[in-house]
Amino acid sequence: MEHELLADARAHMDKTMEVLRSELGKVHTGRANPALLEDVMVDYYGTPTPLKHLANIVAPDPDLIVVRPFDKSQIQAIEKAIMAADLGLNPQNDGQMVRVKVPRLTEERRNELIKLVRGKGEEAKVALRNIRRDVRERLEAQKKEGALSEDDFFHLREELDKLTQEYTKRVDELVEKKSEEMRTL
Repeated sequence: MEHELLADARAHMDKTMEVLRSELGKVHTGRANPALLEDVMVDYYGTPTPLKHLANIVAPDPDLIVVRPFDKSQIQAIEKAIMAADLGLNPQNDGQMVRVKVPRLTEERRNELIKLVRGKGEEAKVALRNIRRDVRERLEAQKKEGALSEDDFFHLREELDKLTQEYTKRVDELVEKKSEEMRTL
């Protein structure tokens, strides 16, 4: 059975991976992806609301995102919010829905986005190391209290390091996959 502190570390590291996947999904790859617009905040009757709560967002073509608002009176607010989000996208509405053409990436922009992806990967690795540090401190405290033997302490510390290496490798794989995806578009 896995020690409670290792199980806790694994849960926090899984959460870090979820956040990284979510962040990488929002990075513009030159291909239309509804995730680009899901979290755009729209002023909905004075309340900032994520676009995904106000509309159906689909990508019927590789270079087009279609936003169909549940409330047609909000089309202007949605269009304004997409422009204000500074994503480099120009929405157009036809009174029923908002169409957003996704432009192809230039080589320079691609390289900037790859750097951004790598930066997000580094942030995730820092988060993983912080989790490892916190769990190590808790292991040390348990050892001092006498709740852990010397052998158990070293074994758990070794397992924690292996766990951290495993998750760091996953981060590298995710970042490399996203970077490769961006290079090949």
